Amino acid sequence: IASIMNRVRDLKNKYRNEDNNTDELNCTKISADTTDNSGTVNQIMMTTNNPEDWLCFLLKLEKKGIPHMDVSLLNRLIGRYSQAVTALPAEKHSQDESYARILVRFAELKALQDPEEARDQFHLARLNCKKFAFVHVAFAQFELSQGNVKKCKQLLQKAVECSAVPLEMLETALQNFHSQKKQLLSDEEK
Repeated sequence: IASIMNRVRDLKNKYRNEDNNTDELNCTKISADTTDNSGTVNQIMMTTNNPEDWLCFLLKLEKKGIPHMDVSLLNRLIGRYSQAVTALPAEKHSQDESYARILVRFAELKALQDPEEARDQFHLARLNCKKFAFVHVAFAQFELSQGNVKKCKQLLQKAVECSAVPLEMLETALQNFHSQKKQLLSDEEK
């Protein structure tokens, strides 16, 4: 424990010195170890531990490659997203869009490895962040990609019933579903 506490103290001092004695997280700064990023993760967890900083860090990490083509990156991302989900309590952040985006992206990454685990993660995202239309659309898109057309339609209809916003996103996804498009939302519509 003493060793861990010394490491934490060293990291705090390191970042305090680098940031001219401020505790604000700078999303453009990444730890010198680009494969591990433990310094940045520790900084997030010890200072702000908010969804916005986690999302900023995770998206920056994703830019290091293409997850579905780089298994090592995919595993690292899944580990970091899992860490973020664990560090951010749902009861505190369920109304936060960045938190919802973390949950959805985590489920999308899990889908590349294990569809059943991904389904559980999508369900968790929908359960915790039901007010965001993109959460429902992402889950519906996953089910459509798995060949579960009926489940896809059901998810979209339930999203409309629970008044997820923006409603226009759900209407567009339903129109694309009825037009039998493979993508519920195009990149522009997202």
